[in-house]
Amino acid sequence: MNDSTIWERPEQGDRGPRRAHSRERIAVTAVAIADAEGIESVSMRRVAREFRTGAASLYRYVDKKDELFDLMLDAVLGEEWLTPHTGDWRRDLREIAYRARRLILRHPWAAALTAGRPILGPNSLHSTEHALAALDGLPLDANQSMLVIETLLAFVRGHTMKEVAESEAVRRSGQDFAQYIQGQARYAETVVASGLYPRLTRYWVEATTPHAPDRENLAFEQGLSSVINGFATLLPQQ
Repeated sequence: MNDSTIWERPEQGDRGPRRAHSRERIAVTAVAIADAEGIESVSMRRVAREFRTGAASLYRYVDKKDELFDLMLDAVLGEEWLTPHTGDWRRDLREIAYRARRLILRHPWAAALTAGRPILGPNSLHSTEHALAALDGLPLDANQSMLVIETLLAFVRGHTMKEVAESEAVRRSGQDFAQYIQGQARYAETVVASGLYPRLTRYWVEATTPHAPDRENLAFEQGLSSVINGFATLLPQQ
């Protein structure tokens, strides 16, 4: 097994026959499998089957499964153009967050991969550099700048994974959120009547966001605003 990373190795070697496939095609094929069947279905053997070849043939392009995951994540990170920054760091961070949310909603499996070790592919490096550039001009040191970006993306992953999980629950049960809540109404009345959970009861009775038709978008925007406003505490107070 090669000690170098996949990003260091040329795709086409100087010697030997020209390779029949490409890392790009392998990544696109693996992404399609993950989208349709889940990340647990992705393997060298499964991808090779799509090319009607043996798994051994893919090891000419990828040394191990983790490198395959790296290729997949870097591929989806390049699906959207990076929006030029406006100079308004709050607005620019919001755009970065919505872009990350769209990516996870298209490819739910990507949330777990982005939460792990950093990917050093070209699209990943470009995305990180672009995100950090949104903070240019702010009096933040290197640690604080990366903290802002990592915290922002952690919020996006957490919230969007909840959206994905609910969509999966709807698919399994055949009930949407409103139908599920209606089915729980009798038990909820018992919980409220017990008087043991006054704060939760207040939320159930008074909160409007859970009942809004666009509640996921509304909750995401509210949470995102709170997170971004919190970053302002890192700046010198005027």
